[in-house]
Amino acid sequence: MEKEKDGILLESGTNEIEIMKFTIQGEFYGINVAKVKEIMMAEKVKAMPHAHPAVEGIFKPRDLLITVIDLGFYLTNEYLEHKGRDLFIVTNFNKMTVAFRVQSIEGISRISWKDIQKPDKTLSHGEEGVATGIAQCAGELVTILDFEKIVAEIAPQTSIQISEVEQMGDRPICESPLVIAEDSILLQKMIDDSLQRAGFTNVTNFNNGQEAWNYLKNLAHDPRLYDKVNLIITDIEMPEMDGHRLTKLVKDDPRLKHLPVVIFSSLIDDQMRIKGEQLGADEQLTKPEIGKLVHVIDKLLERFERNREAGLME
Repeated sequence: MEKEKDGILLESGTNEIEIMKFTIQGEFYGINVAKVKEIMMAEKVKAMPHAHPAVEGIFKPRDLLITVIDLGFYLTNEYLEHKGRDLFIVTNFNKMTVAFRVQSIEGISRISWKDIQKPDKTLSHGEEGVATGIAQCAGELVTILDFEKIVAEIAPQTSIQISEVEQMGDRPICESPLVIAEDSILLQKMIDDSLQRAGFTNVTNFNNGQEAWNYLKNLAHDPRLYDKVNLIITDIEMPEMDGHRLTKLVKDDPRLKHLPVVIFSSLIDDQMRIKGEQLGADEQLTKPEIGKLVHVIDKLLERFERNREAGLME
């Protein structure tokens, strides 16, 4: 059944998410509906030599070659019996189409990001685990998986590549203060490293939109606001407050609205781009494009400085 995107996407900036619940070995897991392209009955898959153990192989529906990841093996490190009623969740994010084998689909729940909690680090031995968050949906505790992290682990070349920045050569130091809202520790570090390599030395990180908003709203009436923040970069999917809600709050504030906002997310497609534009985002980029992000930051900081010098932000 193909997902009807127009009917499923939420009103912009409401800080809500729709979670598709599915099961593996009787455990409930979830995926953001915005990442789901369609649900299919599991088909015969062609194995690929020297592939990652969690990569089941490839199949070709409607002339499109799609990689299949055995999510049960990835999560348990055990080969689970493939059953005739297994399903493929076909996803689209980071400009990639990937299918994940699951055992059943249990429905869709609409919840607030405020109701999604980040798992305690003790659950992942002090390191970031594979869960974006834990939510209660229809009475069940659901682990919302970080599908970007899963794919990045299996195929690192699909994630942020600092080499894109290194190819730019030496760049001038830029001390303009940047604020970043990104809940993934892995991606936060990759973005940080890339921006440092690009010469940006004044970067403040927040683990979600709520933390970033608390910081920004406290500065909103500070006479030195524009000395403390020149640009905001935000993910979309984050516990407590998502990037669309953060963008809306910033652009609805009479002083903060002058700050450029870049949405940097794996979810950027035509539909999401429209939502971001409605909320006032200045630029929207999909996550692997770190080199393009650097150029966009350069352009927006230059525009910000021109407007500031011209007195257009009073």
